[in-house]
Amino acid sequence: MSSLQFSFSPSSIRRQPSAAKHSIVPSSAAAGVSRGCSSSWTSNDVVCLSNVGQKRRRGSGSFRVRSSLDTVGPTATVGQVTEVNKDTFWPIVKSAGEKTVVLDMYTQWCGPCKVIAPRFQELSKTYLDVVFLKLDCNQDNKPLAKELGIRVVPTFKILKDSKIVKEVTGAKFDDLVHAIDSVRSS
Repeated sequence: MSSLQFSFSPSSIRRQPSAAKHSIVPSSAAAGVSRGCSSSWTSNDVVCLSNVGQKRRRGSGSFRVRSSLDTVGPTATVGQVTEVNKDTFWPIVKSAGEKTVVLDMYTQWCGPCKVIAPRFQELSKTYLDVVFLKLDCNQDNKPLAKELGIRVVPTFKILKDSKIVKEVTGAKFDDLVHAIDSVRSS
């Protein structure tokens, strides 16, 4: 929850310096309220007004705005292959819920990885109920690659409910399609 402080007078509301970037539209209800909560500005904001103990001149005052904003983590787009890294992989897999997740573990220098990449992209457009991810197994992502047990590239890991249920090693397109179909039907 972030806290912003605003000063207001009947003619204007101006934001006092803060790192957060919110815009608040004056509400006629704010002029007569010293305490209470309102969610009238947007559906994501809860605005609480409180007297902050300053001397008040007639017609002016000070109040604190508390905003509870939902933060959006990493996401995968249906119909596309989403590049992940060690920080974004597990949050995306967890957000997929019961959907099947297919991870292409590759390296930039791998010839077979480059050959199968366009076909993997085509699969993402065919199976719209499956989340397709790709992980470059470089030095930065080495801890995740080790955690997932990669030995060769390309390796395709198929996950369901955040657990690895199938693996296909090598650029074996038909084996990959069969593995995806079997996990989807289970």
